Amino acid sequence: MNNQDLVKKIVQKLGGKENILAASNCMTRLRVDLKDDSIVNIKDLKAVEGVMGVVEDETLQIVVGPGKAKKCLDILKSDYNISSDLEVGDDWEKNKAAVKSGQKQSKLKRGLKTIGKIFIPLIPAIIAAGIFNGFAGLITNLQNTGSLPTTDFWNFTQLLLSLLGGSFLGYLAIFTGINAAKQFGATEGLGGMLGALTIMSQITEISQIFGMYDAEVPLNSILTTGKGGIIGVIIGVYILSIIEKKIRKSIPDVLDLIVTPVVTMLIMALGMIFVIMPLSGVLSDWLVGALTLLVASENPIISVISGYVLAAVFLPMVLLGLHHGLIPLYAIQLENMGGVSLFPVLAMAGAGQVGAAIAIYLKAKKTNNMKLKQIISGALPAGILGIGEPLIYGVTLPLGKPFITAGLGAGFGGAFVMLQNVMAGAWGPSGITAIPLMQPGSMLSYFIGLVIAYIGGFVVTHFFIKDEEVAQLQ
Repeated sequence: MNNQDLVKKIVQKLGGKENILAASNCMTRLRVDLKDDSIVNIKDLKAVEGVMGVVEDETLQIVVGPGKAKKCLDILKSDYNISSDLEVGDDWEKNKAAVKSGQKQSKLKRGLKTIGKIFIPLIPAIIAAGIFNGFAGLITNLQNTGSLPTTDFWNFTQLLLSLLGGSFLGYLAIFTGINAAKQFGATEGLGGMLGALTIMSQITEISQIFGMYDAEVPLNSILTTGKGGIIGVIIGVYILSIIEKKIRKSIPDVLDLIVTPVVTMLIMALGMIFVIMPLSGVLSDWLVGALTLLVASENPIISVISGYVLAAVFLPMVLLGLHHGLIPLYAIQLENMGGVSLFPVLAMAGAGQVGAAIAIYLKAKKTNNMKLKQIISGALPAGILGIGEPLIYGVTLPLGKPFITAGLGAGFGGAFVMLQNVMAGAWGPSGITAIPLMQPGSMLSYFIGLVIAYIGGFVVTHFFIKDEEVAQLQ
C-alpha cells in the first residue's frame, strides 16, 4: 500500500476529513486533533495495513514509522487541506473544540509537549551533525595513531565533516530560539536573535565590565558566553513572547514594524544579560552536577544502579508523555560534556522490548498463537532498528507483564552502557541504527549493551510469563 492509499484509509477510519481539526507528526507518529473522538473505530484503525499501532493520548497518535509519518502529514495537507495548526479564519466551533481538547492536558504534560515540539523538528539535523562529528573525530584519532596518512585528501575530508557537524551544533542556541518562538507565539526571527545573543563574544566583554567574569576559571563566571545554554534561551524566548505582545498592543500600527522589535529586543537583551543567563546558568550547572553524579560517576556501583534504573523506567516515561522533558538534558550534556551519555542508556529500553518479544514469539509458536506470531514477525525488525512502538502497543503492553519484564531486562544493558561510559555525539532513533551516533570509542560498547539488553529482556520475560498468558492473547 502506498502512502496515498494509507492516508485515505486512515482518514476514512477517523470519520472523514471533516472530523480532523489539525495534524502534526513526530519521528514515527502521525498526530491528529479530532472534532469527535467517539466516531473513531480504533480497532479498525489498528487493522489498516501500514498502521503499526495507535496511541490514545491528548491527541490520537497513529504509528506509521520513520519518514512515512512526515510524508503522510504532507498528503493530509495537500490532498485533504488539513492544517498543521489552527489557522485564522477556521470555523470557530472547530477552534473551540480543539482548545477544549487541549485543556484536558495537565500543565506538566502540556509543558513537556511544548518542549518536544521545540526539538523534534531539529532531530534530523541533530542526527546528521552527530554522525558528521563522529566520523571527523574518527579520522582525527586514526591520523594521530598513524593508521591514516595526513594527506590533503584526509585533511579535507576531516575538515568538511567537522564543518557540517559544527555548522549546526555550534549554533544550536539559534535554532532553539527560532523554534521556541514558533511555539510561544513570538516572532521567530527575534527568537533566533535572542538565541544568538547568548553565544556572542561580546557577552564576555560585558561580563568583565560589570565584574561578573572569573578570569581564572571562566566556566565559574556569573556571566559568560553560552551561560545558561538552551535552558536560558527557552526561558528567554518565553518571556520575549509576553513582552512582544504587550508592546505591540500599545504601539500604533504605523510604527509597529520598527518600534516593537527594537524595544522588545532592547528589554530582552538587558534581561538576558543581567537576569536570565546568570539564573539559568545556576540551574544548568545544578543539572550538570546532578547528571554527572548519575551518569558520569567514577563510582562503579552508582553507575550500575543508575544505568539499570534509567533504562528500566524509560518506557513507562514514554507512555506517560514525560520523555520530552529529557531532550533539554541531552542538549545540556552535549553543550557541557561534549557528548551525551544519557541517550545510550535510555536506548537500551527498546532493546529490552526486542528480547521480550523474541521470548513471547517462541511461546506463541509453542501455543500455536498464529496472530501473535504474525504481529511480532512484522514488528520485530522495526524494533531492532529502534522503532519500538509496534512492539510496545502490539505485543508487550497488551500482555501487561512483558512490558515490565522488558524494562527489567533492559536495565542490564543500561547498567553495562553506563559502566562503560558510552557517549553519543547526538540523539535520535535507538537500536542498531544509533551505532553511528555513538562516539568512535563507544560504538562497540554500545552494541554489546544492546546484546545484553536483548538477552536480559528475553530471559526475564521467558521465566516470568506463562505459556497460558500468551495463548490467551488474541
